[in-house]
Amino acid sequence: MPSNTRSRSRARSAARLAAVQALYQQEMEGTALARLLDEFHNHRFGATIEDVTYVGAEAAFFDDVVKGVDARRAEIDELVAGKLANGWSLDRLDKPMRQILRAGAYELLARIDVPVGSVISEYVDVADAFYARREKGFVNGILDAIAKDVRPS
Repeated sequence: MPSNTRSRSRARSAARLAAVQALYQQEMEGTALARLLDEFHNHRFGATIEDVTYVGAEAAFFDDVVKGVDARRAEIDELVAGKLANGWSLDRLDKPMRQILRAGAYELLARIDVPVGSVISEYVDVADAFYARREKGFVNGILDAIAKDVRPS
């Protein structure tokens, strides 16, 4: 893989992780979308906060995921909830898991330029930042089921 493709891939991966973090912050604190985007652009991308260095993220991709989830939340939540086991609701999932599934579902719905396998693999990797093996399998299964509905080819 050429280095410019690798660096773009890393920037996209960082954008996905940052999008999940931003969506989590929005749900926890009710941060307004414009303020949230500004905070990430100006204070998180490439910064070191509490000994954690945030990788430079592809800002336009980050913005698309965060704004897209925000705009299509009801549609996305219905799609995700439809793939949960009987007796489970979106509210039963913890907040980071909801954001991972929302962001992944948004990409599957709206970013047809990104292959299904890449979307699923990337969000399984994002889940790895928060969870152990079992949850990664859960993310894989839910996003795979969503993909079969929204990208049936």
